[in-house]
Amino acid sequence: MKDAALTPLGVMVLALLREGDMHPYEMARLLRHRRDDRIVTITNGTLYHTVARLHGQGLLEEVGIDRDGNRPERTTYTLTPQGSAAVTDWVRRELGATGRTSTFRVALAEAHNLDRDEVVDLLGARRALLRGQLDELDAGLAGAESRGVPEQYLLELDRHRHLQQAEIAWLDDLIPRIASPGFAWGPGPEHPLATGKAPQND
Repeated sequence: MKDAALTPLGVMVLALLREGDMHPYEMARLLRHRRDDRIVTITNGTLYHTVARLHGQGLLEEVGIDRDGNRPERTTYTLTPQGSAAVTDWVRRELGATGRTSTFRVALAEAHNLDRDEVVDLLGARRALLRGQLDELDAGLAGAESRGVPEQYLLELDRHRHLQQAEIAWLDDLIPRIASPGFAWGPGPEHPLATGKAPQND
C-alpha cells in the first residue's frame, strides 16, 4: 500500500490507532484534546470519511461495535500492520523534506512514531537542504541588487530568506535537544491511553 494517498488527517488517525483501538468519536476527542485541530481541520464529517477511506485501503479494520444507552452504535477500529507501516513511511518521507509546510507540521507532530536517532538524522537532512536553499536565495538576492532591481520587487524573497534563517536557527536548537537522553521520547506514563483513561474534555 503506497502512502501517497494518505491525507494529513489520515496520518493522524492511523497514528492514534498505533496507541490503542478506538472509535471515531474517541479519535476526534483526543485530537482536539491535544490541539491537533490547529494543524488539520477536524470535523465529524471529514473524520468519518477519512476512517472509511482508510478502512477501504486495508490500513485499519473493525474490531467491535458497542452502544451506550440510546446513542448510535460506535464501531471500534484497530490498526493493521500495513497501516502502522504507512504512518512511519509517511512521517519519514515528510520530516526530512522541505516541500510543503502543512505536511511538515503533521510529520513533526507525529515524529515520535520514529526512533529518536532517525528523527535526529532526518531533521539534520532537512537543515542541510534549507541551508543550501538559503545560500541560493542569498546569491539570487545579491545578484538582483547588483543589477539594480528595485527592492519593492524583492520583498517576498526577503521575507522567505528571513523565514529560512529562523527555521535553521530553530533546528540548530531542536536537534541537539531531541538527541539528548534527557529529552522524553515516545509515549510515556502521562499519556491518557497509557493509563487507560481517555480525556474527558474536548
